[in-house]
Amino acid sequence: MTNYGYACINMGFSTRPKSQRITTNRTMIRRTFDDKGISYASELILANVLDLYKILEWNLAHDIYFYRLSSNMFPWASEYDMQDLPDYDLILAACQRAGDFARQHNMRLTSHPGPFNKLASPKERVFQLTKTDLTVHADMFDMIGLPRSPYAKLNIHVGAAYGDKPFALDNFCRNFERLPESVRCRLTVENDDKPSLYSTQELYDGVYKRIGIPIVFDYHHHRLHPGDLTEQEALELALSTWPDDIVPVVHYAESRSIEYNNPKIKPQAHSDYVYTPLNNYGHVFDVMIEAKHKELALLRYRGS
Repeated sequence: MTNYGYACINMGFSTRPKSQRITTNRTMIRRTFDDKGISYASELILANVLDLYKILEWNLAHDIYFYRLSSNMFPWASEYDMQDLPDYDLILAACQRAGDFARQHNMRLTSHPGPFNKLASPKERVFQLTKTDLTVHADMFDMIGLPRSPYAKLNIHVGAAYGDKPFALDNFCRNFERLPESVRCRLTVENDDKPSLYSTQELYDGVYKRIGIPIVFDYHHHRLHPGDLTEQEALELALSTWPDDIVPVVHYAESRSIEYNNPKIKPQAHSDYVYTPLNNYGHVFDVMIEAKHKELALLRYRGS
């Protein structure tokens, strides 16, 4: 059975009055962190993790078994050790409660660390920042009790080409080996939406064949940058990179430019809703719907 998921924000909860809002995206700017420090970070994290459980309850009530965790759930986590948080014991207990609930109901939880993660960078400082951020995500996954496998994927892009794709892909693969095991065992890579970046075939040849991490196929990106493969060929190539015992993940979005019939909008921009049934070509996989209206788009697309 195909599970459809949405990313990070539940629109119905996040548009409530502030006192009633349910969100895992409480964060702060650097100046606030400098002023209020780790105690305020701890307060926000605890509120985020407590609300994660509420969101998972809502998802269950609406037959949604796939959800992308927010990268903002642990704000400024690169600046401190988790166990130094004043509320660490409460945070850990809340994480474990959410993880237990997800396991009990066969809910898949994943994440998509931000575009500033550039594992292919030739700059050591950029790699170290990337390593830190990915490790924070993996630590969060461990606290929730998510498996150390691509079932609980940490999905990223190669990030850049630096004017030399083979050079960048080589950097990506070499730097991958420098990551902690908690990251390596969960990492996946996604095809891009620009010819200057990476098609599914390029990822297969330059990443999967070397380090064996799965490819997350993005339908929308493929339409903008197909390389030399048809949609079916690229999808099936990506699916072939997943272990036999783990259901693959694909991303599905549509162009906001087409949705609003406005050529001034970049074709890469995601639409509010998705309208066209995706073709699975007879395969089974989980679908992350990347639409601006989040769970509302999922429910409309699924017809519920």
